[in-house]
Amino acid sequence: MKNMTMLIDYYEFTMGQTYFDKGEANKKAYFDVFFRKNPFKGGYTISGGLDKIIDYIKNFKFTDEDIEYLRQKGNFSEEYLKYLKNIRFTGDIYAVPDGTVVFPNEPVITVRANIIEAQLIETALLLYFNSASLYTTASKRITQAAQNRPVMEFGARRGRGDEATIEASKYAYIGGCVGTSNTLSALINNIPVMGTMAHSMICDSSSEYQAFLDYAKSNPNNCVFLVDTYNTLKSGIPNAIKVANDYLKPNNIEFKGIRIDSGDLAYLSKEARKMLDQAGYTNTQICLSNGLDEYTIKSLIDQGSCVDSFGVGDNIAATNDRVGGVYKLVGVEEEGIIKPRIKLSDTKEKTINPHYKKVYRFYDKETGYALGDVLAVYDEIIPSEKYVLIDPNDEFKTVTISNYNIRQLQVPIFINGNLVYQVPTIDERRRYCEEEFKTIYPEIKRSLNPHEYYVDLSSKLLELKKELILNNRGTVNNKTRKRVKGHA
Repeated sequence: MKNMTMLIDYYEFTMGQTYFDKGEANKKAYFDVFFRKNPFKGGYTISGGLDKIIDYIKNFKFTDEDIEYLRQKGNFSEEYLKYLKNIRFTGDIYAVPDGTVVFPNEPVITVRANIIEAQLIETALLLYFNSASLYTTASKRITQAAQNRPVMEFGARRGRGDEATIEASKYAYIGGCVGTSNTLSALINNIPVMGTMAHSMICDSSSEYQAFLDYAKSNPNNCVFLVDTYNTLKSGIPNAIKVANDYLKPNNIEFKGIRIDSGDLAYLSKEARKMLDQAGYTNTQICLSNGLDEYTIKSLIDQGSCVDSFGVGDNIAATNDRVGGVYKLVGVEEEGIIKPRIKLSDTKEKTINPHYKKVYRFYDKETGYALGDVLAVYDEIIPSEKYVLIDPNDEFKTVTISNYNIRQLQVPIFINGNLVYQVPTIDERRRYCEEEFKTIYPEIKRSLNPHEYYVDLSSKLLELKKELILNNRGTVNNKTRKRVKGHA
């Protein structure tokens, strides 16, 4: 495994020099990873990337070549470079497991560590969380739209580089895809691999019929024919049926399916179903592909398309949206006491939630559905019988809940630099994601105009946040306030 420790934004090294010069290398700091909005204008995000984060932290060590590179920059003292040469991660990390349904403004990862250690790991943590969560969420949205029809990930050639496309298919599988066309990813990640033929093989053959026949003879256990090379209804499907009649049926070989990759997929699938059924191949399945996303898939199903499975590439491996996770300081320790810190902004949504926190999810005991999440100060005790949820954007909006179960979302990953978390297998993560998803109300999971899931603050944390805002913002001198056009 290649050493990725230098996957660090340069400013984190320069800040580290300042902390070191101030004698604060051992100062304990608390950082949260969170995001401010769901991707795809959706109602949820599926967390991912924890396995990559664990690998990074386990192997966090600068080589002699790394130190020499930094030395050549001329910005760092020899004492600081010596400190970096011997640095290891010695702090604590808490995180939600991969496959957890998470929401804006709640900590998905919390880091407690010496401030230089905590600062240096920022870039890697954000990269792995942001990219993996995007792939997992895209996959979940698409598989949800497919309504229990299998979805295959076909995006290797469209990915953001070789390593990215390997990760994309892995997290697509966790998010619900049944497998991938990416052989390397399937090998590395132990996930199902699948695929049949391309148009080039058919074009290279003496005829479409011959191409299907040759393929069937070579791949008797995987007879799925691509039928849209020339004319789906007049050529492709008739030739597929003829090969089935001439060769598959006499040799007791299953005619597994056809794939349509162009044209009016809804219309063609309906006509294809009629032709296959009339020929006696009622169990032969129809796979649709060609630039599909969750909206196209939903539309195809709403139109009554005769489809058994989907192949999706671009809109998982090369999706253009983002998660946008950030890494913010929320507290420091002074003489063993945690002092909360807050970043303010003129934009209300960008003012962070301070302090070392825990995230609690409330579940209805009768239905099992999640009622909402609460951020609380780390040492708060959450009552088990009745609780008042407070909207952090409007504290007069409250709701009292009872008859609930409580779950703390984050689990310990590293304690004092030691890994204490057993990474689940990829199939265990996939099953966990599926079970997690069942606890979220359908109104929150819908693709268009989803209902907002509430992430509230405890009364203690809300009061603390208000106090810090007042203390740090100060007062405005109205006499010296500059006029802005359009405002008095």
